[in-house]
Parts: sequence; structure tokens; C-alpha cells
Amino acid sequence: MSKIKIMPCLDMKNGRVVKGINFVNLKDAGDPVENAIFYQSEGADELAMLDIAATLENRKTRLEWVKNVADVISIPLTVGGGISSLDDIHLTLSAGAAKVSMNSAAVKNPSLVEKAVNDFGSERITVAVDARRNSSIPSGFELVVSGGTKPVGQDAVEWARRCQDLGAGAILPTSMDGDGTLAGYDIEFTKAISDAVALPVIASGGAGTLEHFYEGAVKGGAQILLAASVFHFRTFRIREVKEYLQSRGLEVIL
Repeated sequence: MSKIKIMPCLDMKNGRVVKGINFVNLKDAGDPVENAIFYQSEGADELAMLDIAATLENRKTRLEWVKNVADVISIPLTVGGGISSLDDIHLTLSAGAAKVSMNSAAVKNPSLVEKAVNDFGSERITVAVDARRNSSIPSGFELVVSGGTKPVGQDAVEWARRCQDLGAGAILPTSMDGDGTLAGYDIEFTKAISDAVALPVIASGGAGTLEHFYEGAVKGGAQILLAASVFHFRTFRIREVKEYLQSRGLEVIL
């Protein structure tokens, strides 16, 4: 197993970091620049910034947020939300992001993933796969888009496999059923994705205990563990998570 990385996530709305439960009931979680500086100093391996309202509000990611955060950190920054064209990707990377994460636009136009990989390289293209449980779907997980508001009738696991074929560099699966609940990553969903692809998988949605991080890596098969609430509200420090994982036999970057 490769070294496990820890990735705090800044969910953004109206210029502030927010955090909700099941994608709603948002609470303020501070200033993005202050959070970014703090997380890098704490030992975060990467940072995610998701403009959670961009697609719903039919607008682009706010590039000034990206630039402000990218300017104060040296760890890789992955930016998602409202990225729907090659031009959007170019502007976001130019603003300082190391990688972009696409969701709704990729589902709507899968060739965008392939074109983006050709233009910018697979290591810069992450596809976010949001899903909810649906027993009528072969894998049991239905793909949802538009910030979790629109189910599309597609199998989320099959979609992840297709994204790998299109050249994506990483998959970021988030279970709507687990998001913000602090009840643990949706291990069944994460493992279904990690079993289906050979790409790095970023576990996301629901981490609430140190054990949850361990389960995301060992039972879910994720190489990168994303979390928001437990870091924003200082339940755990990043080093605390890493030392716990190391004590359980996993390799981390201390």
C-alpha cells in the first residue's frame, strides 16, 4: 500500500468555508485563507477547495478564491465546482490550482474528461463521483449531479470505470448518505470504486473518528483521505490522524 495522504476540504460559499450534513444545513467554518495556512502548517498533504454552489447557481468557480488560497500554500490544491469547459480548467490552473475536480460537466459531456487529459495531463484531472443508494442500480449506487440534487439514473461505479478509461488521474467518490454525518466514510461505496479502478481514490464524506480514517484506507481502499468537519471544528488535528494511522501500521508522511 502506498503512503496514505490526508486532504482537508474547504467547501466554499459566499467567500467563506462552510460545512453541512448530507449537502445541506450549512454552518460557517471560517476564512479560506486562514484555514489553508493552518492546514498546511498542520501537515496536510493536499488541500481541496469545492465551490459547492457554482453548478446550482449556474456560474463558474470564483477564481479569486482559488488565487487567494493558492498564494499562501505550497501543497497541491484541487479545485472543483462549476468547472465545465477546457477554458474553465485553464483559468483555474492558471489561478494556482494544481488539479481540478469535475463532476456534473463530466457526466453531461464525458468527452470533456478525455480532452482535458489530452490538454493538461491526467495527473491534473480528478473526477468527483457523487452517489446515493438505489437498489435498482446494478452496483446499488446511483450517480447524482448538481451538488447532490439531481439523480441521473446511471451506475456510479460503472461511471468511475469509464472515467478511468477516459484518462482521469483520480476518482473522488462522495456518498450523499454519509456526507457530514460523522458516521464514517461509506466504505461499501468507496470500496466498490477502488475495486473498479486502478487510480488513486479519495475517500470523502462522513469521517468522524480516527478509526474512520483507518477504515477508509484499509477497508475502503482509498489512498487519500478527505475530511472537512473534524478538521474545521478542530475535533482532530491532522498530525493526530497521521500518528494514529501510523500506529495502526499504515505509512503516512509525517
